[in-house]
Amino acid sequence: MLKQTPLNTLHREAGAKLVEFGGWEMPLHYGSQIEEHHAVRRAAGMFDVSHMRVVEVIGLDARDFLRYALANDVAKLDTPGRALYSCMLNEHGGVIDDLIAYRLADDAFRLVVNAGTAEKDIEWLGRLAAGGARDVQIVPRPDLTMIAVQGPYARELAWHAFPGLNAATAALRRFQGAFFRDGFVARTGYTGEDGFEMMLPAPLAPLAWRALARANVKPCGLGARDTLRLEAGMSLYGQDMDDTTSPLESGLAWTVDMKPGRNFVGRAALDATMAGGTLLGIVLLDQGVLRSHQPVHTPQGKGVTTSGSFAPTLGRSIALARVPAAVQPGDAIEVEIRGKRLRAVAVRPPFVRDGKSLVEGFLSERMP
Repeated sequence: MLKQTPLNTLHREAGAKLVEFGGWEMPLHYGSQIEEHHAVRRAAGMFDVSHMRVVEVIGLDARDFLRYALANDVAKLDTPGRALYSCMLNEHGGVIDDLIAYRLADDAFRLVVNAGTAEKDIEWLGRLAAGGARDVQIVPRPDLTMIAVQGPYARELAWHAFPGLNAATAALRRFQGAFFRDGFVARTGYTGEDGFEMMLPAPLAPLAWRALARANVKPCGLGARDTLRLEAGMSLYGQDMDDTTSPLESGLAWTVDMKPGRNFVGRAALDATMAGGTLLGIVLLDQGVLRSHQPVHTPQGKGVTTSGSFAPTLGRSIALARVPAAVQPGDAIEVEIRGKRLRAVAVRPPFVRDGKSLVEGFLSERMP
């Protein structure tokens, strides 16, 4: 039986198309995925992301434990509320999951992990914690619900919906968070736009959702979330990386802190292995739709798309693809769709940032 978030009844009342995702029943869209996409790029949209799991790491050794468990270094989080994005690796350098880590206090951190990997992640962290004489506890927080509010007007509309939120969050920079009343609000997201991710006690979630709707924040589903994250060049676990691929070949080398002297799970494998390829963006020049698992042909060798879709902001089809490391942004390539090779150009993600195209220069050089 599929799990349901505390907002499931509201999704049904709004006429959402519900689908299975990571073992959860989640809204795909509320009528028009394209309209929801544009709402986030042009104004503000909200997403139920309560299927993602909040896990807290608590104890005197929490900081040192996470420095070992994660490929990025939580020592960078020098003040409470700060956050960073990281991969969690296995001993072979493969990506167990990608996540955001928040520092709540000197001895308390909060992780937000993916829905489909949550149980695996919790088991893995528990095993690592049990493997050493550490003062650390792994504490899942199923009592917390998450709502993401994203778009150029997301923050001001959230401030309108919740009196007092402005004072608590106006000074936050990106990848910072703060406690507000019974919740925690962070200036993070998965769309390439500004906004908040709000972690609330489950009973408060419907009240918060209705307050945001009254403030003219548009409900959005997983469909728009996927096209938004793809335009933003953000990877999706299970498609763009998994436990058989390293962050070095998944466009995530920037998330790995390789400073001398810091040991972390998977470091030895990364030190000993040269990446077999890299993750780049592709913009299709001919008519067609890019999807995952399509062959890519380059002068430097073959590759494959990992994520692909029509990009509403660009009016074109785009993809992320694992290609030979020698392929450079601007190179002419081809993507094979149903046995036919179509023209495309390699670009460096993101494709869109803060509502603006970042690939027009590549297109103008290639289009007749």
